[in-house]
Amino acid sequence: MTQKTYIQSYIQIENNEIVLNGKSVFKIDPTDFADFAKQAYRNFEMQYPKFFKMDALSKLAFLGSELLLSPITSNEEENNIALVLANKSSSLDTDVKYQESISDKENYFPSPAVFVYTLPNICLGEISIRHQLKSENSFFIFDAFNSEFLWNYSGILLNTNKADTVLCGWVEFFNDNYKAFLCTISKEENEKYTNETINTLYNK
Repeated sequence: MTQKTYIQSYIQIENNEIVLNGKSVFKIDPTDFADFAKQAYRNFEMQYPKFFKMDALSKLAFLGSELLLSPITSNEEENNIALVLANKSSSLDTDVKYQESISDKENYFPSPAVFVYTLPNICLGEISIRHQLKSENSFFIFDAFNSEFLWNYSGILLNTNKADTVLCGWVEFFNDNYKAFLCTISKEENEKYTNETINTLYNK
């Protein structure tokens, strides 16, 4: 029997602002993403130096997942949280930077530090390492936010006991334009978002 699933919490990151469960928790004057990410990291006192080596897509996904997962993950026990993310541009922003490093024959300098991020699912790996997740994870590419697919896929993972919680959503980054929408879903009843869907929350 398929059990109903419920949104537990959600986060939106765009336009130099982080909105957690509908409430603005961090906002700064317009700046580029690198500066915004650095200020957000320091504001929330995230202790994870590897953050500064990540590419922009991974930083975006990391910031969102950090605020959603930190309250519910534990270092003492395994966290059965699946990750299901999607975007439109894949890792193109980083791919372009890597291409630039190898296209000039006079200044040929392929950087291993950049190359490692030329797949969009690397951000899933960064989140998994941070929160010690060994659960299912997938990264999908769509032309636009596909709420129905993400909801159905998350429901399958929960109802087949592949995960106790699913972190799912959209993390798009290209040319300093970015938007993240992430939410946690589980079978635990939650009255707070009874009348909401991930689509209505994404469009808020």
